[in-house]
Amino acid sequence: MTFPPLVAVLDACVLVPAALRDTLLRAFQAELYRAHWSDQILNEVERTLAGSFTSAPRARSLIERIRAEFPDAIVPAQRIRRLLPTMTNQPKDRHVLAAAVASAAGSIVTSNLRDFPTQALAPHEIQAQSPDEFLLALCETQRIALAAIIRRQAAALVRPPTTPDRVIENLAGQAPGFAALMRETLRLP
Repeated sequence: MTFPPLVAVLDACVLVPAALRDTLLRAFQAELYRAHWSDQILNEVERTLAGSFTSAPRARSLIERIRAEFPDAIVPAQRIRRLLPTMTNQPKDRHVLAAAVASAAGSIVTSNLRDFPTQALAPHEIQAQSPDEFLLALCETQRIALAAIIRRQAAALVRPPTTPDRVIENLAGQAPGFAALMRETLRLP
């Protein structure tokens, strides 16, 4: 695979909401950017999904599919462990910043921006971005490709069947600017 230079670590909180996760993973699969995460991040996603959104077996199955589909996205645990003592952000999220440093990511995509203060990120030349900021940045060069992803995402949802408008509606909670731009791009009311 050949990727553009945009590299991001996806925090657990952006991999939990189904529509957002699907859009981010489809954009990664389409090589619009390169994504990374750690085993710890995926374990957190699994625990969160099993605790509130689905059954434990379904959550485990989803994480197994993500691991199988994107094996190169996982940052090795030993590389993260070596960096942990040097991270200065929120202690519970130091593993996320360490994964970003280890994978040479320029961004951490997270809904928990307060856990990644600028002074902790600046020495590593990493920025924390909300999912909305990240997707809008992707739109600067990949707007049409992202609109096609939204169409394919809707077409893949058959139980129950859905529409691009419904996918956009589901994304609006985490990425309102991106949802508005996709609605405009797809010329939806």
